[in-house]
Amino acid sequence: MSVPVETLRTHLHYAAWASARIVDAAGRLSSEELTRDFKSADKHVLGTLAHVYAADRVWLGRIHGAPPPVFIDPDRDVRLEVIQHEWPALLDAWQAWAGALDDATTPCTYRDLQGRTHTTPLWQIVLHVVNHGTHHRGQAAAMMRAMGHVPPPLDLIRYYRETPAKP
Repeated sequence: MSVPVETLRTHLHYAAWASARIVDAAGRLSSEELTRDFKSADKHVLGTLAHVYAADRVWLGRIHGAPPPVFIDPDRDVRLEVIQHEWPALLDAWQAWAGALDDATTPCTYRDLQGRTHTTPLWQIVLHVVNHGTHHRGQAAAMMRAMGHVPPPLDLIRYYRETPAKP
């Protein structure tokens, strides 16, 4: 099985669309709300978004054969300014890579964070990256809702409705 390259491009575009929406909503939170500890894996809205940003960066590095040396630098990456300014450029890099992709079945060999070697088809990596981001954006949206904010709609069907398919 594989997934058509155009579908992967669409889903990467969806991930960028959804990430921009949740980052915009996060930008309207107070500093206290951004870092309110929800006792989750990444603690707070900012930590959760930084986690997705870092994972997107690591996976892009892996498919290019040069992952960053650390997953997340807490002193650098867990800052709203980084998420607002560097994540969009990273998502653009994902889309540029996908724009040149012609064979999604190509295997990618990389090391995970524990140093184990894996080989995975590119289409599976892309779907994982999109799914991973969807999961954590949902967590950030739930945290916002718990603080009394209405997070933006992030559903894939909403993206499809707002972003008509290109002929």
